[in-house]
Amino acid sequence: MRFSRRYKVPKVATVIGQGTEIQGDIMFRGGLHLDGRVLGNVQGEPGSQSSVTVSDQGHIEGDIRVDSLILNGTVIGDVHGTEQVELAAAARVTGTVYYRILTMAPGAEVNGQLVHTDESDALTEQKVHTESE
Repeated sequence: MRFSRRYKVPKVATVIGQGTEIQGDIMFRGGLHLDGRVLGNVQGEPGSQSSVTVSDQGHIEGDIRVDSLILNGTVIGDVHGTEQVELAAAARVTGTVYYRILTMAPGAEVNGQLVHTDESDALTEQKVHTESE
């Protein structure tokens, strides 16, 4: 599965390897690849075209707020993808998935809601979230 040509996924600048556990929130810009475990929220810097790839070994207990997400692991929390969300076959989400464009492979599971947002909703949400920090 690949993103459409409209959205260019940034290069991976940060890797959290298998066997690594982070307790606390992560704020980043660019691309993040996760093979380990995060107990906290994962947020891309607004306006930085942030992208997270979670492998089948990756696990997040917390909310995700990014421009694009490729998920093949587990998320226990809400997912906010302002551009695109791709759920691969081994993806497991327990929470609400907010998306503008969604790709979901056979076998992916969402135990919660799927909520479509348009571009203006995503911009408003980013502005409100940024102001609340």
